[in-house]
Amino acid sequence: MSRLIEKPNIAMSITTSTSTSGSQLSSSTAAGSANNAASTEDTAPSPEDEDGHSRMKTTANATAATDGSHNQSARPAKMHNKFDEVIISLISGAAAGALAKTTIAPLDRTKINFQIRKDVPFSFRASLLYLRQTYVNEGVLALWRGNSATMARIVPYAAIQFTSHEQWRRILQVDQNGTNTKGRRFVAGSLAGITSQSLTYPLDLARARMAVTDRYTGYRTLRQVFAKIWVEEGPRTLFRGYWATVLGVIPYAGTSFFTYETLKREYHEIVGNNKPNALVSLGFGAAAGAAGQTASYPLDIVRRRMQTMRINPAATDRCPTILETLVKIYREEGIKNGFYKGLSMNWIKGPIAVGISFSTYDLIKAWLRELSHLKRGRVDN
Repeated sequence: MSRLIEKPNIAMSITTSTSTSGSQLSSSTAAGSANNAASTEDTAPSPEDEDGHSRMKTTANATAATDGSHNQSARPAKMHNKFDEVIISLISGAAAGALAKTTIAPLDRTKINFQIRKDVPFSFRASLLYLRQTYVNEGVLALWRGNSATMARIVPYAAIQFTSHEQWRRILQVDQNGTNTKGRRFVAGSLAGITSQSLTYPLDLARARMAVTDRYTGYRTLRQVFAKIWVEEGPRTLFRGYWATVLGVIPYAGTSFFTYETLKREYHEIVGNNKPNALVSLGFGAAAGAAGQTASYPLDIVRRRMQTMRINPAATDRCPTILETLVKIYREEGIKNGFYKGLSMNWIKGPIAVGISFSTYDLIKAWLRELSHLKRGRVDN
């Protein structure tokens, strides 16, 4: 009996242990499920995080798009600024050249007439007598005869010269980043002179022809000059004396621009002002003109002789080359009376013309830049 009574206790203990282990298993299973659920919640992004991530991505894309649009809009603006600078240089150069040449036109005509004649020695008295006779015989406007051809030449010539000088300075990196590149400064001026002279040379020849003839026996209009030369002498005549002109413009333009830019640089270092007033610029330009004229004057004599060969009454034969012209002038007239004939007149008119040209160019360019900035500011507002 006692054994039978003990068996239910065993059964009860077995049942109790079984239920306890089952409850522990279910509890551990439930705990694992809870941990898995918690880890899943930690791993999976919440809707707020997804919205924030997408918002940041959208903002980054928008910023990149804005930067791209700014870069694309900056390029046309930069090109527009460069185009404005070229136009400003062209207008300033054209106005400067026209004003300078018109001022010294009577002196220029007098110089050319003495340059091409070997039978008349030059002196101030003779030059004044020539001006007086021209005024008495043909009137005051005759002193500016050939100035229309001069304007037709000097307006594009000066515009191209000043503009190309700015471009050559940029290409050769003249005086950039505080450097003092004297050689490049000279080369930039020479290349500017070659560029402008090459593109306008026939007009220079026509101007010389009109300056040494009167309206009764010579050419009446610029169109007549080109027509007569084309028919009677051939189109190649329009470029006669070109190489003498190029050889002369290398030292002339190079020395002129070099002297003017160097004086402005020294003025800035001493005074501290990189924009001298009109009077100072006029003085710097005058010094540049005197230096340039002296450096290139013999070749200026040669080119004038070659340009006016067929209409010079004192010329009995042709001098087709530069060397033959140089030799002929040296043998018949010597160095002083040949190669430097009329130089004293050039020392008067040259500094005046170059001084007016450089100072006027800087002044007009500064005005036009201010107007361009004001206009750009109004458009931006």
